[in-house]
Amino acid sequence: MEVRFHLALPATEKKAAPPAVAWLVPLEPDVALHFPPHKTYSLVQKHRTFIPHLLVVPVGTQVLFPNQDPFYHNVFSLFNGKRFDLGLYEAGSTRSVTFSRVGVSYIFCNIHPEMSAVVIALSTPLYAIADAAGSFTISGVPEGDYELRAWVEGVPQSALDQLARRVHVSSGRTDLGSLQLPAVPSRPAAHLNKYGQPYDTERKGIY
Repeated sequence: MEVRFHLALPATEKKAAPPAVAWLVPLEPDVALHFPPHKTYSLVQKHRTFIPHLLVVPVGTQVLFPNQDPFYHNVFSLFNGKRFDLGLYEAGSTRSVTFSRVGVSYIFCNIHPEMSAVVIALSTPLYAIADAAGSFTISGVPEGDYELRAWVEGVPQSALDQLARRVHVSSGRTDLGSLQLPAVPSRPAAHLNKYGQPYDTERKGIY
């Protein structure tokens, strides 16, 4: 079966839909879930950017963090999805993290404050990343009852919790309508470095 729905921004919002992921969690224990074959996941550091910015992986997956810039990086996350600090490592080298628990991890570089990424580890293969118009399509959904959950960049967790809903998927295509979003900040809030301090914006040299 196929499930479709879309993000609805507030009427005052004229900008494009922000990055978003939605997923279905089965409410019945006997639902057969088919996970994709094992693959290699990477979050590349290049041109002081994480590529891709948003990565969805099965829980328990190892993600590679190759440094393809000609200078050092220090990748870290202090959030509840997965807390880690890869330390300072040089151009051409790779480090890795296993995302061993379900959750959202916000990823930063301790040297370059402009770098950010998001890794979402899920226990269900029934998910979709929103397209540029804010629309979702989740295919291959077995008939049954689910909880629909979503993550939208820039939206506080308390507001995301309010988007969760119970849905029933029957034969054919199920249209769930829209997920009404609160106002989304025009720019992300500034984050601190791994020591909980503001970044040194005067740092120069090999970095």
